[in-house]
Amino acid sequence: MAALTNIAVLVVAARQSTVHAFATFSLVYTVFTVVLGLTVAYVGQALVLEKGDPTGVAGACRSAVAFTAPASAALGLPTAAVLWAAGGGGTATALAALALVLPLVLTHETTRYAFAALHRPHHALGADLLRLAVAVPALAVQPHGASAHRLLLVWGLATLPALAAASLLLRRHTRGAGQDPARYLRAGHLGRRFAVEFGVGNAGTQLAIIGLGLVANPLAVGALRGAATLYGPLNVLFNAATGFGPPLLHRAGGDRRAARTACAAGGVLAVAAAAWTAVLVLLPGAYGRALLGDTWSAAARLLPATGSQYAAMALGTCGLLALRVLRPRTTLPIQLVFSLASVGCMLGGYALGGVLGAAWGLCAGSAAKCAASWSRAVRVLRAGERAEAGALTSASAAPGGPRGAS
Repeated sequence: MAALTNIAVLVVAARQSTVHAFATFSLVYTVFTVVLGLTVAYVGQALVLEKGDPTGVAGACRSAVAFTAPASAALGLPTAAVLWAAGGGGTATALAALALVLPLVLTHETTRYAFAALHRPHHALGADLLRLAVAVPALAVQPHGASAHRLLLVWGLATLPALAAASLLLRRHTRGAGQDPARYLRAGHLGRRFAVEFGVGNAGTQLAIIGLGLVANPLAVGALRGAATLYGPLNVLFNAATGFGPPLLHRAGGDRRAARTACAAGGVLAVAAAAWTAVLVLLPGAYGRALLGDTWSAAARLLPATGSQYAAMALGTCGLLALRVLRPRTTLPIQLVFSLASVGCMLGGYALGGVLGAAWGLCAGSAAKCAASWSRAVRVLRAGERAEAGALTSASAAPGGPRGAS
């Protein structure tokens, strides 16, 4: 539903604005997605790993919201004031508008993860439905040719009803729990590692695009991006698995069962990627051109490679998800090494086989990350089983110690 809202917002904004205004809107919206990703990594992904007694989880949810709201306000409001005072054109003003509404949209995002941690995802869905119902009509009634900053302000303020509803529901389900927002600033907070992982992954993607742009032509970049765009629905599923999978795996009943559940989910997502690839391959050219225009012909050649990449990504994403539950601190080295390896595979593939080689290089990088994730998960499981076996042996041997030792 959140992804549908984002798509609808972009479509309506494109219809209501000029080409230049929409270009500015898109640029600033991209900035927002980066800030949102960092927030989700720092607060949301750490929150959904909370487990234990319900009161403790409820307190963690209250703490997450109590941290996000003032932290985003402390970041956004001074930034908005400086940019608005500086002026300097449409982009600066649009960025100021984004900074102004940042506390609303980021706090709403945190409530979504809080409901996941509380095992009440239907409340998150209800708030997202309300946001969709308010934001799209609010943008649609704006005058044609509206400026980017006006659209951004309307989009941000349209979050208020959903945020109010989510806050009331969250307050009801966490009544009596304490809160400690300062926990997000202490050393050892897992969100720091997850934020670095997000930064590395994002930086790796950007580096890949820049590197390809340096050694290839714009058509090559367009073909790869066009092919990846066709797999947008799969990205939504991957993000959902990463964001909301941990609370479900915690309920699986033991580490081995959680790992098996994650593996099964990866298999289902991989089959979905293969099925989606088959649909795209069989898509008539006229429909493909309606989706991507002139880029379709180049992107269609890459579908087998991109589809294989997304199948590997499905299994790799769920491998990292299993590690998040089994041993969260083990995911950062894998992300660091294999995000950079994917860049090298892509550039090497392009050197050997052009754009198609680059696509298969990205597939190879995703497959390597998948193998590393599950290999690490298996080692963690075996180490845990050995530790449990050793503890049981020690416990059973203790009463039967040498006679007379007491």
